[in-house]
Amino acid sequence: MCGRFALTLPPDAVAGWFDAVHVKASFEPRYNICPTTDIPVAVNYEGERHLVPMRWGFIPKWYKSPSDGPMLINARAETIAEKPAFRSAVQTRRCLIPADGFYEWHREKGKGKEPWYIYPNEGELMAFAGIWQVWKGPDGARSVTCAMVTTAAGEDLAQVHHREPVTIKPDDFGLWLGEEGKGAASLMHAADPAYFVRHRVGLEVNSGRVEGAELRDPLD
Repeated sequence: MCGRFALTLPPDAVAGWFDAVHVKASFEPRYNICPTTDIPVAVNYEGERHLVPMRWGFIPKWYKSPSDGPMLINARAETIAEKPAFRSAVQTRRCLIPADGFYEWHREKGKGKEPWYIYPNEGELMAFAGIWQVWKGPDGARSVTCAMVTTAAGEDLAQVHHREPVTIKPDDFGLWLGEEGKGAASLMHAADPAYFVRHRVGLEVNSGRVEGAELRDPLD
């Protein structure tokens, strides 16, 4: 799974990477992004790419409130097409979530959870596969929500955690966003083992209330 990530590049750089022509998302550098917060997301709308804000935490249509059931921050690639909460979204409402890197926790017997920072071996950004949905509550409340797609971790990352977010390469952005016909399911797999690098970081990142560039510093 992926429960925390970082995004520190400015909106214009992120929009340019996605070739987004409309930018409605405004954000500051963030080193410890947590679920339920608004994040920038790239979508295709009427043939053009937009960078828009969405709540990280997918809310199924039948929820009467955002807390009416489990918090759905991730959707498993293996079952996404079958789950009632996700199957419509993965067919018609796919998105891309930009990130510099993400955090994952490894547990060893006799020890507590150890946080790792995981990021691309090349380049400043990566894009997580995502799905989105507009949720409307019975009281008229409205929220645009999203979840990351995850899959079984590749051989290298499996040493830290058994799941990893599905990452989409720039050449495949159009396919995932529904601009190039069918075949997006073929993208839902683990990244090449050489794609990621990682290092241990301090326990400060365990708190969702802590921010700052030092969270990504390698642990001595």
